[in-house]
Amino acid sequence: MSEGWQLYMVQTAAGVLYTGISTDVARRLEQHQSGRGARALRGKGPLALVYRCDAGDRAAASRLEYRVKQLSRQQKLRLVAHQPACLASWLTQNG
Repeated sequence: MSEGWQLYMVQTAAGVLYTGISTDVARRLEQHQSGRGARALRGKGPLALVYRCDAGDRAAASRLEYRVKQLSRQQKLRLVAHQPACLASWLTQNG
């Protein structure tokens, strides 16, 4: 993993997609799994990491997170299916 920020997406057992940012995705996923992460994910496990990508600094990561959260469910599913290495370019073309 890089030392910068990453955007990640997890899927709940019910199929709900959650998007977040972190400098340590493995640690953050463990926090979500143990109920110490986002309230939206508490009690929704098991959780599966379905996408992650480098997102630059915190400001850039926050901008990408906002853009992904504005996508429809179908667009998010396409993003997960395509696994783009460059999320910003993918969002420009598909979002």
